[in-house]
Amino acid sequence: MKTLLPILFASVAGMGHAFEADHLLAVGTIISKRDSTLLAIKDGLYWGLGHTTTLVVLGSVIIFSRATFLNSSYFEAAVGAMLVVMGISRLVGKDTFTTSRSPRYQHSFAYTVGLIHGLAGSGALVLFVMSGISDPVWGVAYILIFGLGSMLGMLTVAGLFSIPFTKRMKINRSLRLSAVVLSSGICIVYGSRMIYENLHF
Repeated sequence: MKTLLPILFASVAGMGHAFEADHLLAVGTIISKRDSTLLAIKDGLYWGLGHTTTLVVLGSVIIFSRATFLNSSYFEAAVGAMLVVMGISRLVGKDTFTTSRSPRYQHSFAYTVGLIHGLAGSGALVLFVMSGISDPVWGVAYILIFGLGSMLGMLTVAGLFSIPFTKRMKINRSLRLSAVVLSSGICIVYGSRMIYENLHF
């Protein structure tokens, strides 16, 4: 029962994890290029898949090998650098002033961003799991269910964030540009802060 109890709440914790600031900024920047809620939700799904992939793979390695040294602040700094790059590329991109129906293969970008985010969160999550669940198999099960919960949470986030950019909303061009500039600026500032805090400048 002591093992099953945290497993039951893993999905809820995962959903909450999806709403962390760096996740919201990254996915918000990605889906601002979409004019379709469906495409945005797919981005959220692919982000969740990438995030869960890294959590499960790296988490399994840490749990079974007890390689706790993999919990490094450099992963967090890498996520910060990624946010800075995403914010800058969104500002200077050729589609900053327009929305477009992006090809399906571009969902791989959301998947890659999810992979990197999984790197940053895996160490702390695994240490938490190892402190409460002694059985390695149950520990990996917790991480998997946690990841599935984060996927569900990000589907919700992506769907909501996409609404202002859909064709039905017919958002004013100046308002849309303001939203893109504001979100990109916040992305750059927050990413820079992550780099600063985790590299101990």
